[in-house]
Amino acid sequence: MSGQPSPASRPNLLLPAVLTVIGVGVLFTLGAWQWQRMDEKRAFITRLETQTQGPAAPLPPASDWQKLDPAALDLTRSTATGTYLDGIAGVRTTIAAGPPGSRQLSGFGRWIFQGFRLEDGATILVNRGFVPESRFATITPASGQATITGFLRAPEARNSFTPADLPQQREFYTRDPVAIAAALGLGTIAPFYLEAERQGDGLTPPAGVDVKELIARIPDNHLQYALTWWGLALTLIGVFGAYAWQARRKPDPESRGAQT
Repeated sequence: MSGQPSPASRPNLLLPAVLTVIGVGVLFTLGAWQWQRMDEKRAFITRLETQTQGPAAPLPPASDWQKLDPAALDLTRSTATGTYLDGIAGVRTTIAAGPPGSRQLSGFGRWIFQGFRLEDGATILVNRGFVPESRFATITPASGQATITGFLRAPEARNSFTPADLPQQREFYTRDPVAIAAALGLGTIAPFYLEAERQGDGLTPPAGVDVKELIARIPDNHLQYALTWWGLALTLIGVFGAYAWQARRKPDPESRGAQT
């Protein structure tokens, strides 16, 4: 008798095949979603680059603030003239070291936030820049009139891992202008804040933002993720194919016994 298994003795491949089809479908869908996210992220980065390279525009008038979409304004280069208000608050953060040869403050520290009264009487918050934790105690509030060039920023969202703020100590973990303004006693505030543009060598705290450096740090790993999901889908197909091939070649115990 032949050593090939009889149809009745072959493993049933229906369930593994169904599970494989479902798994491949899920993995390919995840890969397609990451590919779409890659296009969206690159369009977003291109928009930010365009907004930051333009000439600094005046802030939107206070009468329009409640109608604005802060996310759509994010990183728009703007200028504001007014007077600093007393008091500062710190937002804890960590700045990664730059590439070799770069000159920038890094490590654990805080963003320095201070109120700023505009010429029309409205109030905004200004992020004056980053200060390493070891030098935070040396920072004093800015005073007097000033013209600040920087970038409009949307409030930073919290997540389940964000520690609770300590408003009594003026210590925060998210850049939320409303919460910070309340701790500083500023009253009604703009729904965005102005992040000061870096001036000088970037080593004197508080060091403002280098927007090119900021944009370069926006993660764009979606192509890698898409290829990973698609690679797993192909691997699953290969595993099922190998399993099915081995199953069909498995000797039939009955025919083996008949040959002895």
